[in-house]
Amino acid sequence: MILITGAKGQLGTELRYLLDEKNIDYYASDVDEMDITNKADVNKVFDTIKPTIVFHCAAYTAVDKAEDEGKELNHKINVEGTKNIAESAESIGATVVYISTDYVFDGTKKEGEYLPEDSTNPQSEYGKTKLAGENIVKGICSQFYIIRTSWVFGNFGHNFVFTMQKLAQNHPRLTIVDDQHGRPTWTRNLAEFMIHVIDIKADYGIYHLSNDGSCTWFDFACEVLKNNDIEIVPITSAQFPQKAKRPQYSVMSLKKAKDTGFKIPTWKEALESMLEK
Repeated sequence: MILITGAKGQLGTELRYLLDEKNIDYYASDVDEMDITNKADVNKVFDTIKPTIVFHCAAYTAVDKAEDEGKELNHKINVEGTKNIAESAESIGATVVYISTDYVFDGTKKEGEYLPEDSTNPQSEYGKTKLAGENIVKGICSQFYIIRTSWVFGNFGHNFVFTMQKLAQNHPRLTIVDDQHGRPTWTRNLAEFMIHVIDIKADYGIYHLSNDGSCTWFDFACEVLKNNDIEIVPITSAQFPQKAKRPQYSVMSLKKAKDTGFKIPTWKEALESMLEK
């Protein structure tokens, strides 16, 4: 049996639809079904469901709030919650698929792409708790996949694509940051890879999964709104200050994921497919 945490979130919802298409049974849990920060709650669900695979999608992702008002909740969900999931999974021999982030890197790499084995150095509270979650999974679980992703978008929940489309309805001119480089990720392709590593029994460890190609947020916005009559103006990160420090450069290598035989569309292809849906 598969257990999904964060099943009502952007990725969890995508994963449910994909599993439904494949006629694969699963138990979908969100905070109403299982509060991952409550150890007794987690134990009860694991004792009842007895999952063999846990897709751990639940996370606190309000990156800027995590710096102050949400700092405690950020830690509680991303660190304590992950510890509860990891311990319960290991106690019954379940495989954990933990979703992590490019925010575990500081974004200062000068040459090449970030490799799964590169040194981490998170600069935000969110990044620090997601890295702590990685270390918990590595330290407790004997069967695990850590999948780092970035710039997630999809048909479900709040994301950059919908934000741009909404802003374009009421603004003739948008200013978008043009000095942060990364890889957008369609939730559909991420969900497919999560199932893929389980299906082929890939080696346990850390993987990076985003769509192929890289861009800036400005490039991404231009592609999202290419059919809109709107002016999009590039600005620097300094002109758009945010509480949490973002990696200036977080292009992560996809080679390890590709070496499993998984085919990765470009971010432009993925965006087009998502918008068609």
